[in-house]
Order: sequence, then C-alpha cells, then structure tokens
Amino acid sequence: MNNVSNTHTSANADSSNNFRQVKLVDLGETYYQPIYARMQEFTHSRTALTMDEIWLTEHVPVFTQGQAGKAEHLLFPSSIPVVQSNRGGQVTYHGPGQITAYLLLDLRRLGLGVRDLVSRIEVAVGSLLEEYQIVSRLRDDAPGVYIDNAKIASLGLRVSKGCSYHGLSLNVDMDLTPFSQINPCGLTDISVTHLADHCVGVDIAQVRKDLCRHLLQQLSLSERVMSS
Repeated sequence: MNNVSNTHTSANADSSNNFRQVKLVDLGETYYQPIYARMQEFTHSRTALTMDEIWLTEHVPVFTQGQAGKAEHLLFPSSIPVVQSNRGGQVTYHGPGQITAYLLLDLRRLGLGVRDLVSRIEVAVGSLLEEYQIVSRLRDDAPGVYIDNAKIASLGLRVSKGCSYHGLSLNVDMDLTPFSQINPCGLTDISVTHLADHCVGVDIAQVRKDLCRHLLQQLSLSERVMSS
C-alpha cells in the first residue's frame, strides 16, 4: 500500500512540475493578424494538459485597437494599418525593434488572477530595466512601465476560460515616430521612449533573452527544453 501511495504522490509531483514549465517560441518578424488568429485558436483549443507557451515576435508596423478602444485616440490616418483586437486597453503601435511577448498561460492551473499576472509582468519589466541601470515606475491608473513620464512597455491581455493571451510590448530600439499618430494606450499626458534612449549599443537579441528570464522568474516558471 505504501509503495502505491508513494508512486501516486510522485506522479502528482511530476505532473505539477510539468505545469510549471513553459515553451518559449521565437517567431521572428511577423504580421499581426495571423498571430492574433493563432493565439485565439491556441487558447480555444487547449485542454487542461496543454503546455503553456510564451511567443516572442517583432511585428511589421501596425496599430492595434483594444476591444473597448476609442477611435478618437487614433489622431490621424496613415499608411500603417489599424487592426481591431479583443485585448484590453486602447490603441497602441507595434513595429520592428519592439519585443512583443504573448503570454499563453493557464491562469487557473498556475493559481494566478489577472491583476496578479499584470503585476508580475510589470515587475519583470522593471527588474529588466534595473539590470540595465534604468529606474522605472508604475502608474496606479494605467498599466505598463514608465521611465519618468515616458512609457516604455505596454500591457494588454484577454482571459478566456481561465487562460490568458495577448501580453506585453517592450520598446527596445525602434522608430518611435508612429506613436505621434495616436494617444498611446489612450493616454494624453505621456510621451513614449525606448531602451536605446537610455542604454548605448542595446542588443535586442540579448534584451529578448533577459526579458524571458525575468518573466519566468516572476511567474515561477521554467523553460521546457524540447528534445530534437
């Protein structure tokens, strides 16, 4: 009887450990709409046994509007497309030189609430910036991470059946001009910055690795190394 009990306990422990692992997927440069569709399909088709994933990408230039986004925050039209999404928040811009991380997580399985997830993402970004000798701050009235009065990281999430998708974007070394065409995240009292304004010779590949490390640390997850 004891052997059976110990085996069962060990199996439960192994299963629990597996659920603290996440698959990291580097998508490279992508168009927004196909990734948006893939996120929805992944989330809607996943089961209780589906491994969590974090997708990393740099999007081809695009404005994305949140589910309850107001058209007035898109100040004037341009050649950059505007895509309606179902994430939270207002309009934002994605483009090359910005890391977008999509967090496809089973929050119920991880024991996380939405507010807790947002807080952990913000702490992860803040810890990353601290590693680069940059002091950042948060705002009670607007999720994201700020350097003085300039936003460097934006958050927008959706939760379906206890599972999250969408995620965060971190401005690393990019053309910030398109942000002048919008009120970023619906805010009229901020500017936008990127890591390159505060760190000479920033390497986006290294920042991507560092961001993943801090996200995994804050979410108490480890990377699942897939066998070849």
